[in-house]
Amino acid sequence: MREDLLHFIWKYKKLRLSDLRTSQGESLSIIDFGRHNHLAGPDFFNAQIDIGGQVWAGNVEMHLRSSDWYAHHHEQDTNYNNVILHVVWEDDGDVFRKDNSLIPTLELRKYIPLQLLQTYQSLFDRKNVHFINCEKDIGDFDDFLMKNWLERLYFERLESKAGFVFDLLKKSNNDWEQVLFTFLLKGFGLKINGAAFLSLGAALEFSIFRKQQDSIFQMESLLFGMAHLLEDDTVLDDYYVELKKEYAYQKRKYGLSDAGVQKPDFFKLRPPNFPTVRLSQLANLYAMHQSLFHKVISAISLEELYAIFNVKASAYWDSHYTFGKESRKKAKKLTSKFVDLLVINVILPLQFCYAKHRGVDINEQIIEVISEIKKEGNTVVSNFGKMGIAPLNAKESQALLQLYNGYCTQNKCLQCVVGTNLLR
Repeated sequence: MREDLLHFIWKYKKLRLSDLRTSQGESLSIIDFGRHNHLAGPDFFNAQIDIGGQVWAGNVEMHLRSSDWYAHHHEQDTNYNNVILHVVWEDDGDVFRKDNSLIPTLELRKYIPLQLLQTYQSLFDRKNVHFINCEKDIGDFDDFLMKNWLERLYFERLESKAGFVFDLLKKSNNDWEQVLFTFLLKGFGLKINGAAFLSLGAALEFSIFRKQQDSIFQMESLLFGMAHLLEDDTVLDDYYVELKKEYAYQKRKYGLSDAGVQKPDFFKLRPPNFPTVRLSQLANLYAMHQSLFHKVISAISLEELYAIFNVKASAYWDSHYTFGKESRKKAKKLTSKFVDLLVINVILPLQFCYAKHRGVDINEQIIEVISEIKKEGNTVVSNFGKMGIAPLNAKESQALLQLYNGYCTQNKCLQCVVGTNLLR
């Protein structure tokens, strides 16, 4: 038994409503169940309950056991002074407010249909579950409801990323150019080097980087140097040596410190994703676009974004993947698949946050762009596909990731449209 089931039963009125009595023996009639509170404080606000012929207006608090009231120290919290009813699964003792007045208790287990409990137990019976709790039923879920739920989940995923973006904004003293620079670095690093590139963005002020925008070589020297990629004394080719000299000069000139920057990894990466190549591509991106933030924020179509990110690494990387070691394969320009990842994980979240910051609604524009991008391929998306929930595009694959990580793995079935409808 979980407390969220009590919330579900109360919110959707799944208890027997006639002949209710408090644990103290008084008659009880529910006039208004109240509004579900997902934040701190009592579980339901502004309820109206008739107890023993007296109508009370106030809040409702729920626990598995009455004694949880004291385990959570509610008797010491003034936010709970206006609780008019304590709804519990098991009443194991009287509960009093801070002023020592008794709070009426409703023991819910006496008024719940057996079928509801059996369905609930079946949903959380993981003996034969390989992926998610509802894997036997989700494939038959109503298509219309699922489509709407996935769209809500996609924006929920955007909201979850908004906290990171606004944290960057705060750290940069409201410098959106710095936010884009740092966020792009994280995106260019992908999963393996995302944290390392993020530490680079945190250590290098964009205002300094921007001063070098007329010279790709100078931008590369800053990025490579700050990332600890110019510290190998055994590499002697001219390009590397000149980069090293330039970085040493800029480091002295601007008083730069790379002490807090994590060195990126090459291990387990395909050569096109090597940090050397990705940082060169980023430098070339900024060399091409003097007002990159404005262009990225103003782009309203996937085609426009593809045009912005139509860049490649410098000529040196046509014959190298690492410094001092030639390769026959050329380091190609940013692929459409990589740009898709940037749009999904960096550009659209940034556009969403910038619009939110300005009080503008661009949700429809975001939906249009994300819906044009092909669905992502990963284990989670593949497993949903096997159950009949096959995403049509990146909007839906992103939504399924949010569903899996935010609900399925957390056993939050009663906060999920699929789970609540199975019980209802």
